[in-house]
Amino acid sequence: MEGTGKLGGDRTGENGNVGGTILNSSHSSTIERLYAWEKKLYEEVKTVETVRMEHEKRVAQLRKLELKRADYVKTEKTKKEVEKLESQMMVSSQAIETISAEIIKLRESELYPQLLDLVNGLMWMWRSMYEIHQVHSHIVQQLKYLNFMPSNEPTSEIHKQSTLQLELEVQQWHSSFCNLVKAQRDYIQSLAGWLRLSLFQFSKDPLLRNNEESKIYSFCEEWHLAIDRIPDKVASEGIKSFLTVIHAIVVQQAEEYKQKKKADSALKDFEKKAAELRSLESKYGPFSSMPEMNKYPVVEKRTKVEMLRAKAEEEKNKHEKSASVTRAMTLNNLQMGFPHVFQAMVGYSSVCMQAFESVYNQAKGIDQEHDVKRILP
Repeated sequence: MEGTGKLGGDRTGENGNVGGTILNSSHSSTIERLYAWEKKLYEEVKTVETVRMEHEKRVAQLRKLELKRADYVKTEKTKKEVEKLESQMMVSSQAIETISAEIIKLRESELYPQLLDLVNGLMWMWRSMYEIHQVHSHIVQQLKYLNFMPSNEPTSEIHKQSTLQLELEVQQWHSSFCNLVKAQRDYIQSLAGWLRLSLFQFSKDPLLRNNEESKIYSFCEEWHLAIDRIPDKVASEGIKSFLTVIHAIVVQQAEEYKQKKKADSALKDFEKKAAELRSLESKYGPFSSMPEMNKYPVVEKRTKVEMLRAKAEEEKNKHEKSASVTRAMTLNNLQMGFPHVFQAMVGYSSVCMQAFESVYNQAKGIDQEHDVKRILP
């Protein structure tokens, strides 16, 4: 029962208003009390089993003494021990019945209504998510009307930081979504597993289960089946694919920045050598030479500067091309990625809403049927 309290968080009432704090406290309290009673039950069962084994041993011993017509005092002593053990077994059995009754009472009068409320809250939660994701989907569909305007404008630092922040948020979204899906599945799996053991323990013959036991059992089994049928892979893969799309933009922006550093470095080298050329030209003239050394320093410097000018121009063109690729990729990836992920979320939230609505309505229908049977003679 330790695992069944994980999902008892925010819940929504039938009017769609969240009432998480009170309900969460009530549900957690019920789970804690059930766990405490089950610990007591375990101890009592363990005690009665120990006493039963000792009782069997003493009974066997008493029979041997009676067959042998052993000493009267010894026989009477053993008989009293047997009676004492029988009394202890009776007390423990009564304690087990009392504890079992308390567990059943808690399960039927508190736990079951809380579970109904929780499923109702989950239904409203996914209905809200469905409506919100529909709005998101409609908004991002407008991205397709944005036309790409060719531009060499480099990616700004704030733009890069925003993209990194978007990537981080989508990573957290994917992680939170997977955790939520797992929590929903683990919760009902733990609950249904405990319930099967509980009902088997207190009603060994399934045909003898009363209506209340059948209600909570059927309700949790339907809930379990509904969760198992929900296709969460499409939504989780949708978010993951969107994350891949965002990461591709981050990588391209990093490549653009790398190219910008090359272009800046090439321009810096060119400007440095151009300044040196101007200094030589002012000192020796634009076409000076040193015949005795067979060298033409200004001409050689000018040749090198021209090479650096061409290199700087080449790196600048590469940077402008990279910036243009970044802008085109950003728009294209967002135009493709945003609608896909929100369409996947609309589909998932719709399936969840319908699944919980079906489970809840079916349970309420059974409750109403039982209420009618109580009223009718």
